[in-house]
Amino acid sequence: MGHHSLAAAGFRPGCRMAERSPALSEPPRERAADATVDKSGARVRGMFAEIAPRYDLVNRMLSGGIDVWWRHVTVSRAPPPAAGAILDVCTGTGDLALAYAAKSGPHVRVVASDFCRPMLDRGIEKSQRSGARVEWIEADAMRLPFPDATFDLVTVAFGLRNIADTATGLAEMARVCRPGGRLAILEFALPRNRLIRTGYLWYFRNVLPRLGNAVARNGSDAYTYLNRSVEEFPTGEALATLVRAAGFTQVDSLPLTGGIAALTIATRQA
Repeated sequence: MGHHSLAAAGFRPGCRMAERSPALSEPPRERAADATVDKSGARVRGMFAEIAPRYDLVNRMLSGGIDVWWRHVTVSRAPPPAAGAILDVCTGTGDLALAYAAKSGPHVRVVASDFCRPMLDRGIEKSQRSGARVEWIEADAMRLPFPDATFDLVTVAFGLRNIADTATGLAEMARVCRPGGRLAILEFALPRNRLIRTGYLWYFRNVLPRLGNAVARNGSDAYTYLNRSVEEFPTGEALATLVRAAGFTQVDSLPLTGGIAALTIATRQA
């Protein structure tokens, strides 16, 4: 899909749209003792707005920079089309959208959407510094303001688990993805190896929340939310089942870095 079809829908590079109201196996789940995490829109939006100024710094520090490689793998495994349009949902500060923009040709439009304005503002600043051609749209992932079958590739990195209703978010991604187009989900997971999982969960529950909340200087316990949301989120075959139910086929999953993250790629049903 070229420039004119998106332009006709009212999208412009560097502009934001007002928000529209708002063969896989799964490792054993070892959940924290607390109740289901609060993923309401107001809670998630406010939390990310608070940590936006130091979000990238904390991510690099807590991951040791491995998240950059994960995005590189995503772009390599689900490459941009030669011509058409890409949508990065729950883009945050836009790292994956910017990675796609860097690898896309002149006939590819890259659109980044998120419902948290302060996070989008950081992405816009980064694109202005780099000269990347990305369209920034403020929008709720459960009510995407795009026509059906608009995009050749829909991506989401570390954001699907933050959507209040996972099935609704996936259904919207399927709606805006053209038949034969692809979906790429990059998300945290739990390692299958019991020894690795035990050490990982100890770090995730005891070190990461304290360190992340301290460096981010936030009062909303964003990095406590992080570990709880990851432990509650479906992975492996459970996630694949949700993706198929939304209207995708050929669902494949690639564990990354010992299984602490996973890349799921699927094709939109014709």
